[in-house]
Amino acid sequence: MATKTISLELDAYEKLRLAKRGGESFTEVVRRAVWVDAPATGADLRDYFRKGGSGISEKYLDAVEEAAKHDPVPDDPWA
Repeated sequence: MATKTISLELDAYEKLRLAKRGGESFTEVVRRAVWVDAPATGADLRDYFRKGGSGISEKYLDAVEEAAKHDPVPDDPWA
């Protein structure tokens, strides 16, 4: 099997090291890594649903949006 040596900045190395499980190698850590291009936003999800991605009706989505307008964010979300 061929190998390749790479250089990492210390913070990246530490992140990789902390991701290791048991006797896992760095190669195994990288192979199981999930590389997300960009996290989904609420707007992305809304557009997905509006395009019929889930079978949810436009009427229902409109009702949820309207209800969200009247649902203030609490001062202390843990209370």
